[in-house]
Amino acid sequence: MASGTRGDVQPYIALGQGLKTAGYSVRVLTSDDFENLVTDAGLEFTSAGASIEEQLQSEAWRKVMESGNFLAILRRMTAATKERAHDLALKLPPLFEETDLIVAGMSGMGGVFSIAQKLKLPVIQAYVFPITPTSAFPGPLTPTLSFGKVLNRLSFLPVRQMLWQSTRIADVTTRKELGMPPASFFGPYRALQRQHIPILYGYSKHVLPRPDDWDKNTHVTGYWFLEPPADWTPPADLVEFLQAGSPPVYIGFGSMGNRKPEDTTRLMLEALALSGQRGVLASGWGGMSQATLPDTVYMLKAVPHSWLFPQMAAVVHHGGAGTTAAGLQAGVPSIIVPFFGDQPFWGQRVAALGVGTAPIPRKNLTAEKLAQAITAAVGDA
Repeated sequence: MASGTRGDVQPYIALGQGLKTAGYSVRVLTSDDFENLVTDAGLEFTSAGASIEEQLQSEAWRKVMESGNFLAILRRMTAATKERAHDLALKLPPLFEETDLIVAGMSGMGGVFSIAQKLKLPVIQAYVFPITPTSAFPGPLTPTLSFGKVLNRLSFLPVRQMLWQSTRIADVTTRKELGMPPASFFGPYRALQRQHIPILYGYSKHVLPRPDDWDKNTHVTGYWFLEPPADWTPPADLVEFLQAGSPPVYIGFGSMGNRKPEDTTRLMLEALALSGQRGVLASGWGGMSQATLPDTVYMLKAVPHSWLFPQMAAVVHHGGAGTTAAGLQAGVPSIIVPFFGDQPFWGQRVAALGVGTAPIPRKNLTAEKLAQAITAAVGDA
């Protein structure tokens, strides 16, 4: 089960591909936005309903995403979860009766782990950012690389609680439908740990080393990369653009909302002009509008990062776990412009590893700051 934006969902589809290659039959439960992505990967799709794209394009969502206020974003997530909690509580138990194993991350908190408990189904937790407490580094929603050993471990408590509260309403509804008592106010974490439920973390140990104080059931597996379909070919005009000059700089913020796409596009174009670089602008769901672009800039809707990024001089992105992984895999510098959540965490990690510039929070972004970062990244590449 996977929920969220494409960057949230795609690693789980890649994980499903790996399971299929190993001989398992895999069904992916996710929103309707990603049906083609799932089926193109050769997996069975099951609808969880609700278009995430439509939600993120609303004025309310765009406003809260641009603010970077994670508590406000969690409140919006809670409201969205509440709207579909009852439907999922009725739909999922019959579906899972045909299932041998459930693999889920944060989406599992919203009733899925409770259904597994009721049906006595085995579960594997799978996440793309760390939520297991450790003294080695702080929780991924905190604003620093380290508080010291004791505070690092303690910092995971509010992180886990915030994540749980955003999905708790769905779990409460599910358990009520199933005739189960409510879960702990503090979430299912301790119960899952007592059951020795395995945890998979889909990132590289070379990017974030596995802490020595994690138990043997917690695994850092490496990134889960989804390769494009074998018959995929890039747009001819994009290939032409790439061959016509020096490697460009990619700029794209994935599914992050944008209330003023024209202003954002102008900022990007100004930064490219100030830095003297060619550019590829990805519109994503953020709504960056088509404009009268100079010959040195190409705008695209969606192209596999695994094909595009190795041909870039640098990549500017929001710091989602999947896009960060693609930048690292391509071996090109990243300039991370985090909006919220775990994005600042990955931005700091990329900078600490020396494979990207210091992150620039979206609310602080200017053409001048971005141009300086591009110049530094391309100069060090």
